[in-house]
Amino acid sequence: MVQRVSSTRAFARVAPHVVPALDRAVHRLTRGKVLLSAQMLPGVVLTARGARSGLERRTPLACMPEGAAPGAEAGSGWILVGSNFGRDSHPAWTANLLARPEAVINWRGEDIPVTATLLTGEERAAVWRTVLAFWPPYATYQARVDREIRLFRIVRREVPAGSAKGGADSG
Repeated sequence: MVQRVSSTRAFARVAPHVVPALDRAVHRLTRGKVLLSAQMLPGVVLTARGARSGLERRTPLACMPEGAAPGAEAGSGWILVGSNFGRDSHPAWTANLLARPEAVINWRGEDIPVTATLLTGEERAAVWRTVLAFWPPYATYQARVDREIRLFRIVRREVPAGSAKGGADSG
C-alpha cells in the first residue's frame, strides 16, 4: 500500500513539502534518534555545504545501506537516490554533493563524516537494479521524468585527529 501511494503524482506534489519538514522536526526533538520516514525506508540526515552558498544544508533522505567492500562493517556505505519524489528537476542536495563531496550524515543518531561519489555507467546500472529491488517505486519516478535519477554512494571517511568531528567541511 505504501509503495503504491508513494508512486502517485499527488504524493510527488505534497510529500516534498511535508515529509522533510516533519523529518527535520522529529529528528531534532529526538536528538537524532528518530526519522519518521525511516519507518518506511532506512534514512539519514545529510549535512552538506551548499554548492553556491557554502552554507550547511540538512536534508532528511531515504537511503539504501550497503557494505562498502566485502567484509565491511554494516553501515559503512549507503546509496542515496536523487529521485526528488519523481519531479522534473534534480534535488538541490545532489548539486551540493557534486560541488562538495565531503559531507556528514546522521545515521541512527550518530554523526558520520562521509565522502560522496556520483555513480555512472555500468556501476550505476548495477546499483540501480539493486535499488529497484529495494524500493520498486523508484521505477515509477524514473519513468515520470526525462532526467536520469542521480545515484550517490557515500562511504565513511577518516577525520584527522584534532579536526572538528562532524562538520560538513572537516577532514
